[in-house]
Amino acid sequence: MSEENERVFRCMIEEGFNKGNLAALDELFAPNFIEHQDGFVPPNVEGVKGAIVSLRTPFPDLKLTIEEIIASGDKSWARITARGTHQAPFMGRPPTGKPFAITVIDICRFEVGQIVEHWGVADRLGLMGQLGLLPPPPQKPS
Repeated sequence: MSEENERVFRCMIEEGFNKGNLAALDELFAPNFIEHQDGFVPPNVEGVKGAIVSLRTPFPDLKLTIEEIIASGDKSWARITARGTHQAPFMGRPPTGKPFAITVIDICRFEVGQIVEHWGVADRLGLMGQLGLLPPPPQKPS
């Protein structure tokens, strides 16, 4: 079971995020899939597809690399490096042309070879900092 879960997870990263093949996700995610990561609207596979589009648009060279993965029982845990270049508007900001590399932690739960739940944490603050999109720190009064 763990080997199959790891294969499904790797396929989700490679086909969905790295290639933008949204149709491949329909086989990898269960119909009752629940997304627990903030910002996915709706919190289902359509939300995941929307998130992929919203990332691949400003970062068309987006590449996720699985650095480590542990699959045990019905769960997998992965440490991923996400890389890309800011080439189109993102969060209302014009493209900076700057590259980024951030860490993402993902946990998935599986049933019958499909992802049924996902929890994730991406270093969004690191992303914004690397792109130069953070506001300057407040100035101390003199």
